[in-house]
Amino acid sequence: MKNNNFRKSGLAMAMAVAMGASTGANAAVELYNQDGTSFSVDGYFNAFYVNRDDKLNDVRDSRIKMGFLPNTIGFNFSKDMGDLTLGGRSSFWTTINDSLDSPTDTAIDVRQFYATVDGDFGQILIGKDFGLYARSNIFLDEILMGFGSPGAAGGVSFGNIRAGYPYPTPSAQFTYRSPDMSGLKIAAGVLDPADTVTGANDENSAPRFESEITYNANLNNVALTGWVNGRYQSAENGNTTVDSTGVGYGVKASVAGLTLAASGFTSKGDNPVLIVNGAVTEDDADGFLVQGSYAFGANRIVLSYGETDAEILNLETENTTVGFFHDVNSNFKLVAEYNMYEDNNRTTGATTTEADTIALGAIVMF
Repeated sequence: MKNNNFRKSGLAMAMAVAMGASTGANAAVELYNQDGTSFSVDGYFNAFYVNRDDKLNDVRDSRIKMGFLPNTIGFNFSKDMGDLTLGGRSSFWTTINDSLDSPTDTAIDVRQFYATVDGDFGQILIGKDFGLYARSNIFLDEILMGFGSPGAAGGVSFGNIRAGYPYPTPSAQFTYRSPDMSGLKIAAGVLDPADTVTGANDENSAPRFESEITYNANLNNVALTGWVNGRYQSAENGNTTVDSTGVGYGVKASVAGLTLAASGFTSKGDNPVLIVNGAVTEDDADGFLVQGSYAFGANRIVLSYGETDAEILNLETENTTVGFFHDVNSNFKLVAEYNMYEDNNRTTGATTTEADTIALGAIVMF
């Protein structure tokens, strides 16, 4: 029986797409495969020299940091059980940016810890994984393996998060994924809801609902990918109710080394950066991301531009990135990137952040 779980994880497949390589070229290291039971390990290691010009404060800063993706190691398990295949994945994501802040206490973020049950019906996932809303928006970002916009001081850079799409926050969930139906795939899940109306009597009477539909086709040697995803949840406290909704969408086309992509989102009552426990209002947000890339030989150049307009956070952002990626081999990549990021107070128009960043990085993966 085909083992749907023991394919690359969603993130690993996205990395392969970002590199323009097949998933098989970056397969995990298989440690055990006998009598229908398999166990493998995959890893991703990166570091960037970052030189940032903070134009608002007239400050230039040089750092050695990780990029948009943290350093991670993942463990994958699969066992055939008659008509079913049982599997699991745990992945541990760690920062290298805190070396001098807490020299012996590096943070580890467990973003994936789930089991899967696969059969002719598709797949059921139970545990913690990335959400479905905005999932393909970020996983199919052409600068996923780059640096992008500034992020939190001790964490990753933000890529195009809050400048084109929100982050699909890893959450506890039950998710169903359909079999591949001639390129069409459907996923639907119930996830742990966010406490968006804080207080002593806050209430989430139902879970958070998320879904994603993707479609892949090849038309006259043009590889096409399209997707639409969404989120809904409701929280209340006394007379206050916040309904949170979001819709993400996108399309990507590739032919003869050239890739063009456009995606976007629109939401109401939903944090356009990432969903967390915290009070929000039923205000709007929307954003878009347009990208083009061209691969030639072992090289790929990328041009990316994204915006987010968030009434809910009183924020407007724009983010421009030019990137160059070079594959030394299938497991070793070099990156050079120039990023221009700006955010403004939506009400006053005052600039709150304006920074230009040069990032030079190296990535090793297996």
